Amino acid sequence: MSEASITYLKNHETEARLDMAPPKPIRHGGNLAAATQRFGEPECGTWLDLSTGINACSYPLPAMPGAVAQRLPDGGDFENLLTTARTYYGVPQDAHIVAAPGSQALIQAVPNLYAPASVAILGPTYAEHAPSWAACGHRVEDAPSSCALSVTGAAAGWDYTVVVNPNNPDGRIQPPDGLAAFGAELFERGGALIIDEAFCDVSPKSSTVAYSGKPGLVVLKSFGKFFGLAGMRLGFAICDRDTAQRLKKRLGPWAVSGPAIWAATLAMNDQAWIANTRARLKLDAARMDALLLGAGFEIVGGTHLFRLGAHAQARDIYAALGAKGILTRPFDENASWLRFGLPGDEGAWQRLQAALNR
Repeated sequence: MSEASITYLKNHETEARLDMAPPKPIRHGGNLAAATQRFGEPECGTWLDLSTGINACSYPLPAMPGAVAQRLPDGGDFENLLTTARTYYGVPQDAHIVAAPGSQALIQAVPNLYAPASVAILGPTYAEHAPSWAACGHRVEDAPSSCALSVTGAAAGWDYTVVVNPNNPDGRIQPPDGLAAFGAELFERGGALIIDEAFCDVSPKSSTVAYSGKPGLVVLKSFGKFFGLAGMRLGFAICDRDTAQRLKKRLGPWAVSGPAIWAATLAMNDQAWIANTRARLKLDAARMDALLLGAGFEIVGGTHLFRLGAHAQARDIYAALGAKGILTRPFDENASWLRFGLPGDEGAWQRLQAALNR
């Protein structure tokens, strides 16, 4: 980043502290402490957390060797992880891959790689993208996820664009070849396209990774959601060489923990578990749709990790389920929306169905 850009950022941050109101807190799923504060402890003693898109049937890790947590990860461990991730994601030979402590860390790091300019974020979508770019001095613009990127982008004069694909929470999928073409268009104008593929593991044909490696295209991946190991905090950026070098420099040494390297290398090499899990999640998503339709919801989107329903009484249903110890995900931008993660066992399915029936 140029000295002028750094000065701009410092000035912008000072102005923001003086002139802007404190940002509204971002609501995320999985906050059981807040749920307990609002609804009290569940009568049965445990929460059924359906408020995230994290696979409830996590990868079955064996006992971790003690040395994994005791020593710093060495270069061989790290390279083995990256080689495994390349194969799992289908990364082209000329593309580079960077590991980070979660895709959230990448969402906050990537905007720092670019000089302040205009950035369009197709939404509504994951709420952390907009403040991460704004904090780096970029002018953030909302764009409807239904827009025609190649036409609207040129007309609006966006320098950078962020797309979540499949989108969260409605599951909308932008064709990967179209995204690649739009990324090339942005690069010709000095811009870049950042694609957040956190939920793409369940629909790998929707991934833009096959087009990666060219300047102007950055693909972000989340390990924890599909494998159900979000606590490991591991994500990947797939991009061109220059972007990868700058990103690695920003993340610093030992950006990924030894336990995360160990767990991900095991999980991403287990082809049988991956195939079986994709098939199971597809069936579970269809089962959730049937359950929600039976409860009067309209299915308005989702992925094979979560389903998005619409109901005129969505807020009341959210509260009623919360009182029964079942946490779902409401949305401030649409009061009729309620997102449901997929239960992890038959007992959880029966508990949800009984609560909806009541």
